[in-house]
Amino acid sequence: MIEIKVPTVGESINEVTLVKWLKADGDYVERDEVIAELESEKATFELNAEQAGVLKTVGKEGDTLNIGDTVAQIDETAAKPEGAAAPAAAPKAESKPEPAKQEAQPAAQAAAPSAQPQADVKATPVASAIIADKKVDPKNIQPSGYNGKILKEDVLHALEHPGRKPGVELFNRTEGREKMSNLRKTVSRRLVEAKNTTAMLTTFNEVDMSRIMAIRAANKDKFKEKHAVNLGFMSFFTKAVCYALAEWPAVNAYIDGDSIVYHNYCDISIAVSAPKGLVVPVIRNAESLSMAEIEKKVVELATKARENKLALEEMQGGTFTITNGGVFGSLLSTPIINIPQSAILGMHKIQERPVVVDGQVVVRPMMYVALSYDHRIIDGRESVSFLVRVKELLENPELLLIGKDPVKTLLEI
Repeated sequence: MIEIKVPTVGESINEVTLVKWLKADGDYVERDEVIAELESEKATFELNAEQAGVLKTVGKEGDTLNIGDTVAQIDETAAKPEGAAAPAAAPKAESKPEPAKQEAQPAAQAAAPSAQPQADVKATPVASAIIADKKVDPKNIQPSGYNGKILKEDVLHALEHPGRKPGVELFNRTEGREKMSNLRKTVSRRLVEAKNTTAMLTTFNEVDMSRIMAIRAANKDKFKEKHAVNLGFMSFFTKAVCYALAEWPAVNAYIDGDSIVYHNYCDISIAVSAPKGLVVPVIRNAESLSMAEIEKKVVELATKARENKLALEEMQGGTFTITNGGVFGSLLSTPIINIPQSAILGMHKIQERPVVVDGQVVVRPMMYVALSYDHRIIDGRESVSFLVRVKELLENPELLLIGKDPVKTLLEI
């Protein structure tokens, strides 16, 4: 009997949560087949079978396990079931007359909700068990948990009110309780720590996005054809930030005890809303990447975040963070520093507004930008100058080529 234990997943991580069994107790599993999903305080990862054999589950969904604890056992001496190697041949074995198939359909349809309630529905382990036991169609259940998760109370309410359409009753006098995930605990702890341990201040400005939007409209098709990725706003902001960080290195530094550590590179963290909470993957050496390389990296990291496949090393070591609340419609916000970094830039919704240009009121697509910074290391002059520089680079995208005015560079003035 082989024991499958919780692996070491990173420094300072002592425990994980068993989120979900992907294989049931008694199933025959192949070597390296994924059997469970675990979650640490920083990421979600999969647990693989070390040998082929019959699985015996030890931990339960929702359990908190220490590193090195036994999650499951595998009996590698067990014989492989005869039907396991050829599941595709099963339908052909049922060569029955057509009337018999038609009679069997209602029973199959009735059993469908209980056979695979977790396949496309997010539910707590207890809720899933009740759904399977009572044969409740998940489509008739109104979820009240975070991010659309079905709770135990939701299933019981559906059983008490059969036939009622989900969403008809927006509020009721019940309460739901759900255990906070390790990732959510970490996000909560770090946000409070940032508030309590930094002298955080926010400065604001606004950017006329006319030039960038015109460039995107004129070149997005050719850009996608050439690089196989869309031309978004993140590459413009990342480029602008890298040039501004080179001019104001304190914004790219952090405090370590009695010392200030300066970075001679730009590892830009991007805040991404994942299914299980906020994650902040890192674009390494962003200062040396092209626009297309930045866009490709953004897509890669965002996709991994949505699929809970980010590795720990992809979320560690950033020097500056960019967050985009505009994708959710935010017009203005004060982002919280991603410690131990010293600053974070907040992007927001692009909105047409009247502005004065050369004494005339004109309508322009404007975006508010916000820089939250640690006043212990970054002075007001540095923070404001940094944000003004970012604004200048974004409103004059040709400067992003070399970070300077081409004419002035040519004339060496």
